[in-house]
Amino acid sequence: MDLLTIFLAILPILVVLVLLLWRKMAADTAGVFGWVVTALVAAFIFRTPLPILLKASLAGGVASFPITLMVAASLLQIFIMIETGALGRVVAFIKTISPGDVIVQIMIVNIGFGTLLAALGATPVSILPPIMLALGYSSFVAIALPVLGYDALCTYALLGVPVVVFSGFVGLPVEEVGGYFARFMPVISTCIALGMLWIVGGWKMVGRGLLPALLSGLTAGFIAIGMNALHLTPLTGVAAGLGVVLVMLLYLRLMRKPLRDRGVLSEADRVMEKRLPLWAALAPWLILVFFATIVNLPALPFYTLTFQTLAMPVEIIPGAPEKVRLFWQAYFWIMVSTLLALPLLKPNRQQMGAALKKWLKRAPRPMLASAVFFAIAYLMNHSGKDLTWTLVDPSQNMIAVLANASAALFGRFYPLAAPYLGLLAGFVSGSEASAIAMLTRLHLTTADKIGAVGLLVAAVSGIGGGLASVISPAKLQNASAAIGKIGEEAGVLRVTFVISVVITAVAAIMAMVWAF
Repeated sequence: MDLLTIFLAILPILVVLVLLLWRKMAADTAGVFGWVVTALVAAFIFRTPLPILLKASLAGGVASFPITLMVAASLLQIFIMIETGALGRVVAFIKTISPGDVIVQIMIVNIGFGTLLAALGATPVSILPPIMLALGYSSFVAIALPVLGYDALCTYALLGVPVVVFSGFVGLPVEEVGGYFARFMPVISTCIALGMLWIVGGWKMVGRGLLPALLSGLTAGFIAIGMNALHLTPLTGVAAGLGVVLVMLLYLRLMRKPLRDRGVLSEADRVMEKRLPLWAALAPWLILVFFATIVNLPALPFYTLTFQTLAMPVEIIPGAPEKVRLFWQAYFWIMVSTLLALPLLKPNRQQMGAALKKWLKRAPRPMLASAVFFAIAYLMNHSGKDLTWTLVDPSQNMIAVLANASAALFGRFYPLAAPYLGLLAGFVSGSEASAIAMLTRLHLTTADKIGAVGLLVAAVSGIGGGLASVISPAKLQNASAAIGKIGEEAGVLRVTFVISVVITAVAAIMAMVWAF
C-alpha cells in the first residue's frame, strides 16, 4: 500500500494533534482546521465530489446532536443552579459525608458523586475540586482525583450519550450495545479507585484502602453490567454512582464510623443550608432522574413511543437517515427538568440573566468542538463515494485505507492497539463520544479483516477515549481553575498520564482475550 496515501488519510488527525500540543489551540479551533484538512484531502486525494463532502459533514453535525445539545442543556442547568445557590447547597452537603475515613471519603466523593454528577450532565471536574480542597486535601490531589474519577464510567456520562452515539454508528439499538462496554467496567473502575489511592498516598495508601477500593470499583462495574442487562443503559451512571455511595455508607456503618459531620461546614455553608432545603437544591436532578427512568423503562410504553415511533428521521445521506429522537434524548429532559425546577429554585431576574450570560459565553465552543469532530468522522467515512453515494473503489476511502494499513501493521494484535487509538482520539477531540464518532467505522472494518468481534474492539476503543479524560487539557484546566490553581495541571498531567496508559493496557489485554 502507498505510504503517502496512508499518511494523507491520517493527516487530519495528525494536524489536530499538532495544533493541540504544539500550538496550544483550543479543541474547537483545532477541530475546524482538522475539518478543512479532511475536506481538502477527501476532495483532491480521494476524489470526493463537493456535494458528498458537504452533505456528509452536515450529517455528522446532525449526528452530534445527542452530545452538542446535551452540552448546551446541561451547562444551562448548571449555571442556573450556581446562580440560585442550589449547587452550593449540594456541595455543602457533600462536604459533610464520611469525615472520619479518608479512604472512604475519596471513594464516595470521586467515584460515587463523581459518577453520579457526570451521568446527570454536571461537571465533576469543576464541582469536586473545591470540595476536596475544603476537606483538607492538597491542590494536586484536589485536581487529580475528580479528573480521574470522571473516567470511572465515562461511557455512561450525560445519561449514556457515548453509548447512544456508538449505537448510531453501528446501527444497533442502545440496549444491544451497552453491554459491550459494561463488561470492562468492574476491572476498569477498580483500577481507577486504586489509582486514586496511589495518587494520595502511594502504595502504602493502596494497601490500606484495598477493600474500600475493591468494593467501590466492583460495585460501580457490576451495577453497569446489571443496568445494561436490564436495558436501562441511560441510567447506568446514576445507578452506579448511587450504588457506590450506599455501599460505602454501609461499610462505614459496619466499621462503626460516623457517616456525617456538620462541623466541617463554613458559616457560608450554614447560611446556605437555612436558605435552601436540600431537596429543593436537588430538584433539577431528581426531576431529571424521574423522567429519564419513566422514558427508559422497558415495561412502560414511553420507550417504544419516544425511541421508535417518534424517531424523527432526517435523511441527509440517502438510505441512512439520522434519527433525532427529540422526545427520547437526554437533553430534552434536562431542559424539561430545569424548567420544572425553577419554581423551587426561585431565581430572580438578575440570577437568570447572569446564568444566561454565562451560558451564551461558554456553551457555543464545546458544542462546536463536538460537532466538528463528528463532521470529520462522517467525511472520512464517506470519502471517495460518487454522487450516488456508492464506493466504487475502496482504495479511495480514507477509513478503508487506514483499516487495511492497521490490519497489515497489527494483524491479530489489533485489539491491543484499539484502546490506545481511542485514548489518542479522546485526547485530540476532548470527549469519548467524539472519539467514538472518529474511530468506530475504522475499528469495525479492521476487525472484520482480522476476524475479531468488531463491536467489542470498537467498544474498548471507546473506553480508551473515556480514559483520555484524565489527560484532557480542557478537563485538567477546568479542575485547576475551579480552585484558582491554573498552571498546576501540568504537574498533575505527568502523573495521570502514567495512570491512563496503565489502565488502557489493562483494557487492551481484556479486549485481546475476548476479541476472538
